[in-house]
Amino acid sequence: MIAALACACATAVLMPRSVRRTYWIAGCSVVAIVFVSPLCALGSALFAARSFHHLLLAAVAAPLLAAAFPARGRAYGLAALLTSSGVLWLWHWPALYTLAYENHAAYWALQIGLLASFVWFWRAVLSAVASPLSAIMLIGAGAGQMGLLAALLTFAPRPLYEVHGLASLSWGLDPLSDQQLGGLLMWVPAFFVYGLFAILAARRGFARASLT
Repeated sequence: MIAALACACATAVLMPRSVRRTYWIAGCSVVAIVFVSPLCALGSALFAARSFHHLLLAAVAAPLLAAAFPARGRAYGLAALLTSSGVLWLWHWPALYTLAYENHAAYWALQIGLLASFVWFWRAVLSAVASPLSAIMLIGAGAGQMGLLAALLTFAPRPLYEVHGLASLSWGLDPLSDQQLGGLLMWVPAFFVYGLFAILAARRGFARASLT
């Protein structure tokens, strides 16, 4: 993993524009934090850490990587939204979550699928040919589905992920509190991230309108 990330960062020198290189290196750095830092190991013990791990991939690393490779033509925003939402929800289906926890191939398939689908989603949002209204609608729908999943996790009456067992107790949390914290981490920070992109899309719309 470390070698792969180092190679990915090294490819920045091949990019034509310094701004894109900056986005690429920043995105790869976030991916490194997710998979190489202690956060990755902590995700085996705490569901909240795993939720934060997913948030960093979907709402921080993915838009940075998408900005490094902006869409030039049609990005199929609806398909990107449905795909990224589907992968995120599949990740949190207890049976698949357990499989990913216990099987390395399933774990990496879901991780790569999550990152790739959200890069696609953010490329659609950031596409130069997409209207600001379309971008805002995509952002709203993306934030809505993530917020719904987070609400289900936060207000569930019992823990849904038995694979974490009682590991959270050593961190001062019972399993249900750990799950509720994970839901809130997915809910509140994501709201601000998606809101920021909505504001940027609105500003782009105002800028276009002022030129006409």
